Amino acid sequence: MPGSAEADVVIVGAGFTGLWTAYHLSRVAPDCRVVVLESEVAGFGASGRNGGWCSALFPVATVALSRRYGREAALRMANAMQSTVREVGATCAAEGIDAHYDRGGTVVLARTPAQLRRSEGEVATSLASGLAPEDLQLLDAATASAHLAGAGVLGGTFTPHCAAIHPARLVRGLARVVQSRGVSLHERTPVRRIESGFVHTDAGVVRADVVVRATEGYTPSLPGHGRTVAPMYSLMVATEPLSETTWAALGLAQRQTFSDGRHLIIYGQRTRDGRIAFGGRGAPYHFGSAVLPEHDRDPDVFAALRTTLRELLPQLRDVAFTHAWGGPLAVPRDWHASVGLDRSSGQAWAGGYVGDGVGTSHLAGRTLADLIAGRDTDLVDLPWVGHRSRSWEPEPLRWLGINAGLRAMTAADAEESVTGRSSLLARVVSPLLGGH
Repeated sequence: MPGSAEADVVIVGAGFTGLWTAYHLSRVAPDCRVVVLESEVAGFGASGRNGGWCSALFPVATVALSRRYGREAALRMANAMQSTVREVGATCAAEGIDAHYDRGGTVVLARTPAQLRRSEGEVATSLASGLAPEDLQLLDAATASAHLAGAGVLGGTFTPHCAAIHPARLVRGLARVVQSRGVSLHERTPVRRIESGFVHTDAGVVRADVVVRATEGYTPSLPGHGRTVAPMYSLMVATEPLSETTWAALGLAQRQTFSDGRHLIIYGQRTRDGRIAFGGRGAPYHFGSAVLPEHDRDPDVFAALRTTLRELLPQLRDVAFTHAWGGPLAVPRDWHASVGLDRSSGQAWAGGYVGDGVGTSHLAGRTLADLIAGRDTDLVDLPWVGHRSRSWEPEPLRWLGINAGLRAMTAADAEESVTGRSSLLARVVSPLLGGH
């Protein structure tokens, strides 16, 4: 950015949230002057490094939303998320973004009796919440194994509401599209401070009627936001391209994304070039919400991920791993993603996706565009609009609590694998970590 500037809307952060907001503003308010500021390059953060699940998952379960906002509002939120999965694919097709989009759904394997009981409970709860039977289906062992031939499969669940994507291709393609639509994107432009009507950078000050904070895991670096979210790390590994013989033994013929029913989350996908990209939680939270490049790479966590994947899929015992990476995601104190616009100050925000941001960020961008443009649409009345999460505890309580919770979930998984019974420890800790 050559110096100070003026705009109608300035967006801080060129990840999915910022770019989808710019994209939809360019459609609903084509005369709006939009500036996007990014400290690195578009997609540098979680948007370019995630597991590639464009899903209908929202951090707060439908049943919990129903208790808080009512059944009708919760179902509208669920339907909006399901539509978002399809709309991302439609936008890629319309704009010529080759994001390797394939809507194959998600299979979650149940590999212990406790996991199977949770699967049965999740399907029952989904139906009781008013969702359709096809939205979440209970699988027997044979059907689950036909999706993915994991070790010790007892059953599982399947939802059609997920697409596998190549995240970096999507976010870089989206950056090109918004620039072609007249949005000013300034990379390598760190933002030092946000206030009503102004964004301060080393290159100058941008003045705008609306300032959008779209910084997700990097939010604590902004003055005044040190406790807004906790940046937690999720790391990934990828295999070499697998042979067709191996794929025939594994499954995932429709590029289903996959996981299993353990408490400490894992996630994977079959890439277009025939690899398995696999990730999970388990990296520690760093004191003071620190986000540093060296935290992206943890050899112990990478080794644990490779061991976990080989245990889940013994067919990979002799397969080489060629890539490893990671990065921070944003977790609000109540695990509740939100989007909003304070009209009195002109400050807007979206985020707190807890790792479910590929699809949710698209819905956030559409919603922010409608809020900023003053459009009275169904989106601006969804239950996450205007939600405010309370701040995280100060240190060292934050560091102690989050890391103790991560260790507790690891211990709960180990307990269930031995006993086959649902872990009491997990039931106690889960609500503290956003469980529902």
